[in-house]
Amino acid sequence: MYLTKEKREEIFAQYGANAKDSGSTEAQIALFTYRIQHLTELMKQNKKDQVTERALVGLVGKRRRMLDYLKANDIERYRAILKKLNLRK
Repeated sequence: MYLTKEKREEIFAQYGANAKDSGSTEAQIALFTYRIQHLTELMKQNKKDQVTERALVGLVGKRRRMLDYLKANDIERYRAILKKLNLRK
């Protein structure tokens, strides 16, 4: 399993307020980014896997909406999370 409880808590601790902070926008964006990177690697190996491709497109859309929300409400947090995660916009 690629996403263990410990890995989730590590992501939440790094990007959220604490290890149990799963609700903050930054923590959710970081988790989506981790999952997107994992699915991207799977797609490189299995180019015809349509189920994984659909899941990947869905996650990218969710992350995009979260980033748009953050940009509209707090531009400084938006810029900070883009920089931390090395996302380009």
